[in-house]
Parts: sequence; structure tokens; C-alpha cells
Amino acid sequence: MKTSWRSASLVASAAAVLALTTACGQEAAPSASSQNVGATAAAGGYGSAGTGIGSGLGNGGASPSASAAAPAASAGKLAVVTNPELGKVLTDSGGLTLYRFDTDTAEPPKSSCDGDCAKTWPPVPADDATAGDGIDKSLLGEVTRSDGSKQLTVGGWPAYRYVKDVNAGDVNGQGVGGKWYALASDGKKAGGGGGGGAEAADLPGLSTRQDPNLGEIVVDKNGMTVYRFIKDVAWPDPISKCEGACLEKWPAVAPVEANDTKGIEKKGLMSFTRPDGVKQQTIDCWPIYTFAQDKAPGDTNGQGVGGTWYVVAPDGKPIKK
Repeated sequence: MKTSWRSASLVASAAAVLALTTACGQEAAPSASSQNVGATAAAGGYGSAGTGIGSGLGNGGASPSASAAAPAASAGKLAVVTNPELGKVLTDSGGLTLYRFDTDTAEPPKSSCDGDCAKTWPPVPADDATAGDGIDKSLLGEVTRSDGSKQLTVGGWPAYRYVKDVNAGDVNGQGVGGKWYALASDGKKAGGGGGGGAEAADLPGLSTRQDPNLGEIVVDKNGMTVYRFIKDVAWPDPISKCEGACLEKWPAVAPVEANDTKGIEKKGLMSFTRPDGVKQQTIDCWPIYTFAQDKAPGDTNGQGVGGTWYVVAPDGKPIKK
């Protein structure tokens, strides 16, 4: 009887593992909305990469205590100033640049920057914000954040400041992580995004480009290079071992619909839910990221960092050139 029980148990376990593996590596591309909620937290280090902070954190699932911070300064009368590289930029009454986050949504307005993210990118309070010259007051609104506070929106986009902007006119947050951009007065990206140049035209959520040194590599909707962390796990469930401060340097790529990709292998193209509640995209079941120190499309500053971070090929494999 013991042998029979053990044999049955082994067969059942093998069948369960096979089912999970097949689900992750199936030929047909599942919708990006499919979630692997069973992903569990896992400890692990990550490669250091200088001092760049860039916070592409979309940690909407952060605990209320983590998002507690000193009250943000009021916005006052908003103004439009001219930046030599970005053109017309929206600022608060003190001249500090206002930003938007690509992971947020404008229709309906929703902020996905909480916890440590909100410490690096303080939300702009909506309470006393008013429209100055050249600003359509009908475009100003508010959104209720997860902590109950009211955040200013411009054209539906939640507005933020950046902690590294110290003086009026600073635009140090422009292009950080390929997800943060200075706001124009209509809520669009000042200067078209992309680090001050023209915004990438009609790029899918994920696509490829030809890099002169690395060959064909994956890029996101902003043309920013996509990376893999070799300490992550793909099977039977995707697990990211990049957490906390790691995510400030290596923002997780948000879910992308399978039909919003070009040149990417569909097998294992799915999203999963991280332990912090954030949904992250995978290619071939491997979690993917951008790098905060890549400031413009074409940058590959994250390649080989710490001997653990590599640019991603269209089939999801790391490129280790």
C-alpha cells in the first residue's frame, strides 16, 4: 500500500508540473491579461548600476504605511515656461516642472505611483491648483489616490514633481526609465517625449530594432531597450527576484496585449502578478524590464550590468555579447 500511494503521488505531482509548464510555454499566445497570481516572493540580489534613480515603479499595491510621506507642497497657479530642448513645459507656481507617468492612465484618470515611487515622484495636490496664462482650466481635474488624497490631473493625466528637480526650470526627470516625461499644458508629453526628441511614431507595445552591436533586440512602446534578469525564474511560474530598490533601477514592463507586438515570439508571451500587486509582462515566460539609466531610445546602458542583466532577443533569450 505504501508503494501504491507513493507512486500515485509522484504521478499526480508530475502531471501538475507538466500542466503548469505547458500553460506557460504553450504555442498559442495567451492574452496579456492572463495572470499567474501564484508567483511568490523570492529573495535575491541585483546588479548595481551607478547612482541613477529613475523610478518606473508602478507599485499600486504598496501598503498604506509605505506610501506615507510628508505632505506635498501646493501647486498654486500653474504656468507654462519655455525649455530650450522641450519647448513649452508646465510648472507649478514655484517654477518646478510637472511630470506624467506612462504607467498611469488618463481615461479614466488613475495613478499607479505609490510607496517609494511617490517619494521620488511626489504627487501634485489638486486642492489649490489654478490655471495660469495659456492653460485651459477645463483640462485641470483631480483623481483620488489609494490613500484618499486628491492629485492634480492635466488632460486626465496625474501630475507629479521630481525630487531631483531642485531649481525652477530643472527637467532632470525627463525620460527617466523611459516612462517619465515633462507635461505640456494640454496633458501631452512636452517635446513629444523620448528624452526631448520626437516621440517614437506608432510603436507597438513591444517590438524589435536592429542594434549595431547586439543585433535584433526588443524595445517597448517608447523605443526603450528591454532587459532580462538572469536570477529570475520562468517555469513553472514566472517569478521576479528584482524587488524594492532594484525596481527603481529596473522598472517592470507593464502588460502588453499579444496583438500589440511586432517581431516578438508569441510563445510564453504573458503577464503575471508580482507579490507587490503590480502586473509585469514576460517574453517566453521571463519577466522583462527597462533600465532607469537609459535616457533615450537606442540606449543600452544596462547591458551586462552586474553580470546579471542583459538585453532581450525576440525569442526572450538574453543577448550576452
